[in-house]
Amino acid sequence: MKLAVLPVLAAALALAGCATPETRLRTGLQNAGLSKAMSACMAERMADRLSLLQLRRLAALGSLKDKRVADLTLDQFFRKVRALKDPEILAVSTSSAAVCALR
Repeated sequence: MKLAVLPVLAAALALAGCATPETRLRTGLQNAGLSKAMSACMAERMADRLSLLQLRRLAALGSLKDKRVADLTLDQFFRKVRALKDPEILAVSTSSAAVCALR
């Protein structure tokens, strides 16, 4: 019976690993000053649409770590995202912010 637990444990660990990028992104957006609801909505959309590498690049926007999104103008925020030189990250970030703001 103890061996029957191993596949269940392995499946649970695999699912936990899948949720990590979205969770990290959601937490990062909350730390940047977005509401829990907005952060959850954007993180879900962005994690579904961006690769792990793209999510890591977005998370590496170190210059945003000491600032709250509320303290930045939209132009400043999107300038920083544009600086990543990844049009897909910019498009997904922009569309996610717009869709989630309308919910």
